[in-house]
Amino acid sequence: MKKFIVTLASISVALFASSNVLVKLTEDTPYVNIKDNGVNVKIMRIQDTANRLTDDFAKTSRVCPPHCVTPIKPVNGVKTISELELIDFIKHKVYKKKGILVDARDKKRFLIETIPGAINIPDAIARTDSKKIQDSLFKALGAKIKEDGSYDFSNAKDLAIFCSGLWCGASVRLVNNLAKEGYPKDKLYYYRGGLQAWKLLGLTTVVHNAEEVKK
Repeated sequence: MKKFIVTLASISVALFASSNVLVKLTEDTPYVNIKDNGVNVKIMRIQDTANRLTDDFAKTSRVCPPHCVTPIKPVNGVKTISELELIDFIKHKVYKKKGILVDARDKKRFLIETIPGAINIPDAIARTDSKKIQDSLFKALGAKIKEDGSYDFSNAKDLAIFCSGLWCGASVRLVNNLAKEGYPKDKLYYYRGGLQAWKLLGLTTVVHNAEEVKK
């Protein structure tokens, strides 16, 4: 009986917490719990309905080139996803180690702020002429190196790739270069909105290394 009462109490607390969420992800989903670097993180929207972007992501206009509007499909066969699909990817792919969320920006920007669950693979790495670096990258993504030096991507992980926003070309370049090297297009997902769209919806962000950022 005691265990049953405790369970009911837990359910009641969860329902109470859910009912207090004014700004939800969807009508039926107030938030999603995941782990980021082993730390529990709740992906949800900022509850202050008067909140405004005040940092660099509030900026609307950047010189093009290089900050030009990106295409909806950078590579034919690669799926472009929205915030809800990305959250689902984090919950069901990243959390279960079946997929990897990739921030294609440079390391400094990644350390300052990123999407929960993301790792940093700057797009320049995929453009390197170093076979050793490229081999290390693809092995980390689950590919195997064949005897002839080519890659076996049959067990490669699904990748969801993003950068700063609709005007950021880093994720487009990374998607293009991975596909060019033979990475299966059906394992690549392009989050076109990037960090700016993510923040525009008031979604949770994380700082990966506060000490390094301070330097």
